[in-house]
Amino acid sequence: MPQRAQKLMVDLNHRFALDGNDPNSYGGLLWCLGQFDRAFPEDPVFGKVRQRSIKRHAKRLDLGRYAQAVSKPANERRLRIIVVGAGMTGLTAARTLSDQGHQVVVLEKARGPGGRMSTRRKDEFRFDHGAQYFTARDPRFRRHVMAWQERGLVKRWDARIGSASADGIEAVGRSTDRFMPVPSMNQVCRELAQDLEDCRFGWQAGSFKYENNAWNVESEAGDSVEGDVLIMTAPPEQVRSLLADSEVDAALQSLEMQPCWALMAVLDRPLYKDRDAAFINHGPLSWVSGQAARPDRPAADAWMLHAGPEWSRAHLEDSHETVCALLLEAARRLPGAQPFMVLDADIHRWRYALARDPLKQGAFWFEPKRLAVAGDWCNGSKVEGAFLSGVAAAGRLMGTGFTR
Repeated sequence: MPQRAQKLMVDLNHRFALDGNDPNSYGGLLWCLGQFDRAFPEDPVFGKVRQRSIKRHAKRLDLGRYAQAVSKPANERRLRIIVVGAGMTGLTAARTLSDQGHQVVVLEKARGPGGRMSTRRKDEFRFDHGAQYFTARDPRFRRHVMAWQERGLVKRWDARIGSASADGIEAVGRSTDRFMPVPSMNQVCRELAQDLEDCRFGWQAGSFKYENNAWNVESEAGDSVEGDVLIMTAPPEQVRSLLADSEVDAALQSLEMQPCWALMAVLDRPLYKDRDAAFINHGPLSWVSGQAARPDRPAADAWMLHAGPEWSRAHLEDSHETVCALLLEAARRLPGAQPFMVLDADIHRWRYALARDPLKQGAFWFEPKRLAVAGDWCNGSKVEGAFLSGVAAAGRLMGTGFTR
């Protein structure tokens, strides 16, 4: 269908900058579908869409000169851009800017991409111990999600979700589309990172200096990277600590990230017989989810239990053993939960999980310092917000007129 073909062509053009910065983008796409042309003569396969080979097209214009013109970055200078953080925000910004012709290096302290979109593997079990799923309400993000679905990176999660309170548990309606990367939560981030020229994992940033219109970032191991622009996607508390900049500090000081203890438990039976997951509205827990009901995950009674932010803050410095015992006891007291035995358990502390009062401004841009600060906390504190914040950071940069 031409309508579907047009949507896919626009999506590919946007995601991969197939035509660089050619202002005739949409005209060219519509020309491919025959809107501005006619067949010479009409062909049974192409219908009224005229065929033209590259050889014939080369006789009409200088392809080399055209390629050079449309391959220039938006501000006509190829900038060296440092992105700190390989989560959804950082990788979205990096891919956008790399596709626009800029030189991008991504620095990430973890061993791989994903940030809180991560999966813990233990023996034959998998635990999505950070982000649990995502929604796609913004049309800009939904277009990408549809493309990820087409490519098998994302599947819809049609789960039986409940809402538990002290009085019992009720079913949650399925009116909301919930999506999940497969086979692990960081699969989309892996895809975003795949074609980037320079992603450095296990790279712990130690110091940041901005002098003579250039950034220098040095690792704790003594390595250094220089760039014209810096994009920070760490939690606001870490950004303030790392940069030690009064203007940045003033802009971010009101933001507060809340912690979350995440318990990964292998049980001898499902926690709920007729629920795949549940929002918990009382006690220490805020969410429980069976991993076997998630798309392309192992069929085992592995359950993810997330503690609420206030409880996590109150027990932030408790030992792992103490927190594990308290959360398992809370799970046993959940209304409707089955009695269970614990076969194995592990725990992870997310010190900066969700923003208490997330913003809705996309990203911060400090133009005199050539600095962008972005993250999910800038735009709703969800996976969708992380993506849109990365787009916003890249867009702010592409809209500037500075050069080296």
